[in-house]
Amino acid sequence: KCSPKHLSQMIARKDSSWCCSSLTPSRETARFCLLGALVALYMMAGAAVFSCLERPQELKAHQLWKMRLRTFSEEHNISEEELKSLLHHYDEARTAGVHSERGRALWDFPGAFYFVGTVVSTIGFGVTAPSTGAGKVLLVFYGSLGCSAAILFFNLFLERLITSISLFMFWCHTRKSGPEDKNSERDSSDERKPSVYQITLLLLLVVLVVACSAASLYSPMEGWTYLESLYFCFVAFSTVGFGDFVSSQKEHHEDIRAYQMSNCLLMLLGVCCTYSLFNAISVIINKGLSWILIKVNWVFTIRCCLMKPLATIEAITFSLDCYLLDVKHCLLKGSIVTSFYRLFLLLRHKYHQLCVANSRIRCFFSMAVIYISMVNDDFL
Repeated sequence: KCSPKHLSQMIARKDSSWCCSSLTPSRETARFCLLGALVALYMMAGAAVFSCLERPQELKAHQLWKMRLRTFSEEHNISEEELKSLLHHYDEARTAGVHSERGRALWDFPGAFYFVGTVVSTIGFGVTAPSTGAGKVLLVFYGSLGCSAAILFFNLFLERLITSISLFMFWCHTRKSGPEDKNSERDSSDERKPSVYQITLLLLLVVLVVACSAASLYSPMEGWTYLESLYFCFVAFSTVGFGDFVSSQKEHHEDIRAYQMSNCLLMLLGVCCTYSLFNAISVIINKGLSWILIKVNWVFTIRCCLMKPLATIEAITFSLDCYLLDVKHCLLKGSIVTSFYRLFLLLRHKYHQLCVANSRIRCFFSMAVIYISMVNDDFL
């Protein structure tokens, strides 16, 4: 059987002058470069938007702080240099856990457990950090092993989730069709495979449910608004971890043990589901990049071949025969490409008349063969 995936390579070997010769990168390299360019543009656009939104507020905050600093210095007869020195010492003390309002202990066992949880999950709020040299050295090795194990755990969680979805879809299929109307084993296995779009939609719903539930807990316990709680959930679950909002930092909470347990479970579930959602979205992005590359390659090939219409009738006839054989093979498997097969039978019958009439029509028709072959190869 001749696969449509390699049609362009076979035609090029049949007639080396059929199209422009160029040093083109592989599809993987082209996808990598395209993704890098798109990410760079995405970051530049995001930087421009956030700069427009946040820069005015930053300038106002700086002006307000300078005014307050000057006013306090004049009222208490303290020089600004001495006041800034005191504030510098306070910034150093904050790293060790000293705050203007008394909070919970950072390095007792519950506090240390919260810290290693943020390290292993790669959240890294920045509220707690080791201040001793031994602690910093230990964190390098401890974090390397812990983060690797956490990523493996997230991947296994995604695999178990896909398996559960597949079993649920198979159960729904068998319940709908009945035990006497089951299809073949191959058809049943195909029915059990959920698409990446179904997985993404389900994960999105799960993440929304977990985030809304967690926000309902954090809002009364931490004294945040519901919108601030949702913002914290996204920052924490996506492992961004800015540190502007951090849960379980007060000295006292109502039902402190139950709250700490719920906080750990929600963090674990939220990070796992969000990581899985990002993985599913990355697969969709990869499919979109492949589609863009196919479009760009087809347009470039059409342009080259219209400039040099030197394709031979034998090479294009060979490509049509290969494609028709592959479509016929797909029809035997029950694939839904009957319309393509009938269309190409008709075009095959009229092909030689088109080739004799105009060489540019010949080349355009040949490129259409390759394009439809590539698209249908991904579809099949």
